[in-house]
Amino acid sequence: MAEVYYIGAYWGARQENAEACARRLAALVQSLAPMDPLFASWFKGAKSLKESLKRSLELELSSLQKYVQSRIMRDSARKPIDDLGFSIGLWNGHQGGNHAWLSIGCGGYSEFTGNRCVLEAPFEGPGSERVLTAPFQAQALRAIATAWDPDWGVGISRDHRNIIETRCPDVLVGWVTYLSHRLGRVPPLPAPVRIEPVEDKGTLVILIPERFTASNPEHVVLAERVRELLDRAGLLTVKPAQRSSR
Repeated sequence: MAEVYYIGAYWGARQENAEACARRLAALVQSLAPMDPLFASWFKGAKSLKESLKRSLELELSSLQKYVQSRIMRDSARKPIDDLGFSIGLWNGHQGGNHAWLSIGCGGYSEFTGNRCVLEAPFEGPGSERVLTAPFQAQALRAIATAWDPDWGVGISRDHRNIIETRCPDVLVGWVTYLSHRLGRVPPLPAPVRIEPVEDKGTLVILIPERFTASNPEHVVLAERVRELLDRAGLLTVKPAQRSSR
């Protein structure tokens, strides 16, 4: 069975209104579009994929702001819960092996919730050969980090996450990892690991240029070595206010 990959970014409590979140969402979608035809358009979540295809995402700010506002979290009586922020689900309109999803929780500032942006891109089929590459993983995580300014982010397979998550209580270290400068500065790391800056916000750590697989012991050993070095530098423990669900 093929390994399932995703790219996720996470940050703690940050109060932002619908307009601020709409601007960040627009920046992300516009950055993803030129990377691959799979991300040229997005559709709002609905009760069925057929209904979703009737609800294309409009990037004009007032329309996008209205949509984000409609996605505010609510209690069982449908009353808005402002401090839980907004929950957004988008689909790229492709079916079969080329489907992709964006799941975003933003604007939340309750101590009981975390914010996130998760891209689930194809992991099998024709589209997967284009997105399951180190350049795409790094480029997509860079776009998410630039748009949302998270505390950390990762491009990782679920198999690898299952291996390491007990050793990574706060921050996962995967194929590609993003660490905000708020967590600290990345130390020198062993070859073939590559380090790239993300504007003045943080750093990308790219483990290997080929596809990372949890079934390859050499890949897992390298990831563990890098995790130890980053942990020793104090980069893998976030403050309570920065913790979020992954």
